[in-house]
Amino acid sequence: MSQSDPTDNALAAIASILDNPEPPRESASRTFEEHPLAPEQLEADGYCKVGPGPMASIRFRWTARRAEDGEFYVDETVGESSVRVTSGPMSRDAAIKLVDDRESEARQRFENLRNEMAGRGAVAGLARKDSDGM
Repeated sequence: MSQSDPTDNALAAIASILDNPEPPRESASRTFEEHPLAPEQLEADGYCKVGPGPMASIRFRWTARRAEDGEFYVDETVGESSVRVTSGPMSRDAAIKLVDDRESEARQRFENLRNEMAGRGAVAGLARKDSDGM
Protein backbone atom coordinates (compact mmCIF):
# COMPACT_ATOMS: atom_id res chain seq x y z
CA MET A 1 0.00 0.00 0.00
CA SER A 2 1.44 3.40 -0.92
CA GLN A 3 1.19 6.51 1.23
CA SER A 4 0.04 9.72 -0.47
CA ASP A 5 1.71 13.07 0.03
CA PRO A 6 -0.45 15.40 2.23
CA THR A 7 0.20 18.15 -0.32
CA ASP A 8 -1.66 16.10 -2.93
CA ASN A 9 -4.70 15.95 -0.66
CA ALA A 10 -4.59 19.70 -0.02
CA LEU A 11 -4.23 20.48 -3.73
CA ALA A 12 -7.09 18.14 -4.55
CA ALA A 13 -9.32 19.84 -1.97
CA ILE A 14 -8.48 23.30 -3.31
CA ALA A 15 -8.99 22.16 -6.90
CA SER A 16 -12.42 20.77 -6.01
CA ILE A 17 -13.36 24.14 -4.48
CA LEU A 18 -12.21 25.91 -7.64
CA ASP A 19 -14.08 23.44 -9.84
CA ASN A 20 -17.28 23.93 -7.81
CA PRO A 21 -17.16 27.53 -6.56
CA GLU A 22 -19.68 28.87 -4.09
CA PRO A 23 -22.39 30.68 -6.06
CA PRO A 24 -22.21 34.43 -5.59
CA ARG A 25 -24.63 35.71 -2.99
CA GLU A 26 -27.11 38.29 -4.18
CA SER A 27 -26.99 41.31 -1.95
CA ALA A 28 -29.21 44.31 -1.58
CA SER A 29 -26.09 46.47 -1.77
CA ARG A 30 -24.99 44.99 -5.08
CA THR A 31 -24.57 48.04 -7.30
CA PHE A 32 -22.71 46.84 -10.37
CA GLU A 33 -24.19 45.61 -13.61
CA GLU A 34 -23.36 42.44 -15.50
CA HIS A 35 -23.24 44.38 -18.79
CA PRO A 36 -21.22 47.50 -18.07
CA LEU A 37 -22.08 50.79 -19.73
CA ALA A 38 -19.59 52.98 -21.54
CA PRO A 39 -17.44 54.92 -19.01
CA GLU A 40 -19.10 58.24 -19.86
CA GLN A 41 -22.54 56.73 -19.03
CA LEU A 42 -21.55 55.22 -15.67
CA GLU A 43 -22.54 56.72 -12.37
CA ALA A 44 -19.22 56.60 -10.52
CA ASP A 45 -20.64 57.06 -7.01
CA GLY A 46 -21.34 53.49 -5.91
CA TYR A 47 -19.67 51.89 -8.95
CA CYS A 48 -18.58 48.47 -7.70
CA LYS A 49 -16.93 45.29 -8.92
CA VAL A 50 -16.28 42.04 -7.10
CA GLY A 51 -13.24 39.86 -7.72
CA PRO A 52 -13.36 36.17 -8.50
CA GLY A 53 -12.97 33.45 -5.94
CA PRO A 54 -14.51 30.31 -4.56
CA MET A 55 -15.65 31.83 -1.25
CA ALA A 56 -17.29 35.16 -0.43
CA SER A 57 -15.19 35.48 2.73
CA ILE A 58 -11.99 35.93 0.67
CA ARG A 59 -13.42 37.77 -2.33
CA PHE A 60 -12.21 41.32 -3.07
CA ARG A 61 -14.63 44.19 -3.66
CA TRP A 62 -13.81 47.62 -5.07
CA THR A 63 -16.31 50.44 -4.67
CA ALA A 64 -16.00 54.01 -5.91
CA ARG A 65 -17.59 56.75 -3.85
CA ARG A 66 -17.86 60.51 -4.05
CA ALA A 67 -16.84 62.51 -1.00
CA GLU A 68 -18.51 65.72 0.12
CA ASP A 69 -15.78 67.74 -1.61
CA GLY A 70 -16.71 66.17 -4.99
CA GLU A 71 -13.54 64.06 -5.22
CA PHE A 72 -13.78 60.30 -5.73
CA TYR A 73 -12.27 57.54 -3.62
CA VAL A 74 -12.08 53.78 -4.15
CA ASP A 75 -12.60 51.49 -1.17
CA GLU A 76 -11.13 47.98 -1.35
CA THR A 77 -12.37 45.27 1.02
CA VAL A 78 -11.83 41.54 1.38
CA GLY A 79 -14.87 39.54 2.41
CA GLU A 80 -17.91 41.05 4.03
CA SER A 81 -16.51 42.43 7.29
CA SER A 82 -12.97 43.63 6.59
CA VAL A 83 -11.57 47.09 7.13
CA ARG A 84 -11.55 49.05 3.90
CA VAL A 85 -8.39 50.33 2.26
CA THR A 86 -9.04 53.63 0.50
CA SER A 87 -7.32 55.11 -2.55
CA GLY A 88 -7.81 58.71 -3.58
CA PRO A 89 -8.69 61.46 -4.05
CA MET A 90 -9.09 61.13 -7.80
CA SER A 91 -11.32 62.12 -10.68
CA ARG A 92 -14.52 60.27 -11.59
CA ASP A 93 -12.87 58.62 -14.61
CA ALA A 94 -9.79 57.63 -12.61
CA ALA A 95 -12.00 56.00 -9.96
CA ILE A 96 -13.89 53.95 -12.55
CA LYS A 97 -10.62 52.97 -14.23
CA LEU A 98 -9.07 51.92 -10.90
CA VAL A 99 -12.08 49.71 -10.06
CA ASP A 100 -12.00 48.13 -13.54
CA ASP A 101 -8.21 47.64 -13.50
CA ARG A 102 -8.15 46.08 -10.03
CA GLU A 103 -10.95 43.66 -10.93
CA SER A 104 -9.26 42.72 -14.20
CA GLU A 105 -5.89 42.13 -12.47
CA ALA A 106 -7.55 40.01 -9.77
CA ARG A 107 -9.38 37.93 -12.36
CA GLN A 108 -6.12 37.33 -14.28
CA ARG A 109 -4.23 36.32 -11.11
CA PHE A 110 -7.09 34.00 -10.13
CA GLU A 111 -7.09 32.31 -13.54
CA ASN A 112 -3.30 31.90 -13.44
CA LEU A 113 -3.50 30.32 -9.98
CA ARG A 114 -6.37 28.09 -11.06
CA ASN A 115 -4.44 26.89 -14.12
CA GLU A 116 -1.30 26.30 -12.06
CA MET A 117 -3.23 24.27 -9.50
CA ALA A 118 -4.97 22.26 -12.20
CA GLY A 119 -1.57 21.49 -13.74
CA ARG A 120 -0.15 20.38 -10.39
CA GLY A 121 -3.20 18.23 -9.76
CA ALA A 122 -2.76 16.52 -13.13
CA VAL A 123 0.94 15.91 -12.44
CA ALA A 124 0.13 14.53 -8.97
CA GLY A 125 -2.48 12.23 -10.50
CA LEU A 126 0.02 10.92 -13.04
CA ALA A 127 2.62 10.40 -10.30
CA ARG A 128 0.09 8.40 -8.26
CA LYS A 129 -0.80 6.26 -11.26
CA ASP A 130 2.89 5.57 -11.88
CA SER A 131 3.58 4.66 -8.23
CA ASP A 132 0.48 2.40 -8.05
CA GLY A 133 1.58 0.52 -11.15
CA MET A 134 4.92 -0.49 -9.61
